[in-house]
Amino acid sequence: MRSTTRKTFSAEFKLEAAQLVLDKNHSIIEAAKAMNVGKSTMDKWVRQLKLERQGGTPKASPITPEQIEIRELKKQIARLEEHNLIPKKGYRSLDVRLDEQFALISQLKQSHSILTICNAFKVHRSSYKYWLKRKDHIDADFTILCSEVKAAHRISNGSAGARTIAQLVTNKGIKLSRYRARNLMLKLGLVSCQQPKHAYRKATQEHVAIPNTLNRQFAVTQPDQVWCGDVTYVWVGNRWAYLAVVLDLFSRKPVGWALSLSPDSELTCKALKMAFELRAQPENVMYHSDQGSHYTSLKFRQLLWRLQIEQSISRRGNCWDNAPMERFFRSLKSEWVPANGYGNFTEADKEITNYITGYYSETRPHQYNGGLTPNESERLYWNDSKTVANFT
Repeated sequence: MRSTTRKTFSAEFKLEAAQLVLDKNHSIIEAAKAMNVGKSTMDKWVRQLKLERQGGTPKASPITPEQIEIRELKKQIARLEEHNLIPKKGYRSLDVRLDEQFALISQLKQSHSILTICNAFKVHRSSYKYWLKRKDHIDADFTILCSEVKAAHRISNGSAGARTIAQLVTNKGIKLSRYRARNLMLKLGLVSCQQPKHAYRKATQEHVAIPNTLNRQFAVTQPDQVWCGDVTYVWVGNRWAYLAVVLDLFSRKPVGWALSLSPDSELTCKALKMAFELRAQPENVMYHSDQGSHYTSLKFRQLLWRLQIEQSISRRGNCWDNAPMERFFRSLKSEWVPANGYGNFTEADKEITNYITGYYSETRPHQYNGGLTPNESERLYWNDSKTVANFT
């Protein structure tokens, strides 16, 4: 028995045959004879072409270019699904939002027409265009908003927080709440560098009775006669650091200093030891400070006793009793320390040392010294002392 081979036809052949009936007004019988196919076959092709032209998807292999492209798209979508680019439940699932379908259309439109892709997703092209227009509008507004937030942060030199940025942007006609400003700052990696308010610790016990021997007699006659000491705070990175300074009242020259993350007696002792060694262990020195616990502690007082330094303490709550130190710290912060502090502890230590040893002591004229720098004032004193000694 001879086997029969089933005849196959290309999509182009089927389309051309069906077009004879639908486009050129031939009957199905006439078209079947002309194309040398059976009447039932021709009838099936004609019905399929009608369906595809109406946007339907045939069960058989498509014959129109549009439906052929849709079939290829579906294959591509299936491949994308395997790579987790489309939710695994399928793009037509109720679990997939319309926005996700539109996003996929945007992804595929580089290689296929929008109409074809919309047909594949069973969505209206007009809906996709509306979504695209709305998305572009939203993206433009968001870009402008982010730009204004960054500008507000930049204008404030990085110090503005969410509340200030929200107000600055709103003042420019773009409504922005504090909470959205905070979220945008997180998204844009913007951080407020504003220094938080420093919290002072109150003494829990009364200090020992130490007299105010200096009593604001700040004009002294020679170096190493009276030293003043105090502690201030400087912002480093994301916390406070504490600076202890020892100032010689004769020339207002800093002769000892130390920087630490803890405002304790160890800090003030370190600054005092530095001053004592740098000044060649002078005798008959008075040390004046405020009533801070780091100056009234047993550890600090014992160090003064070992170095044979007399201690003087300001009256409680009277900053003018230690005015030279207040003026020095004011100069340091207004002339040298950045408004937002230093990036880290090492940077702060280096820059403050440069200010003390370089700019303040060697370059900056001091009103108290008659326009001389602290170093020049001391050199002049020692030169005059040598001259007097040579005549005696």
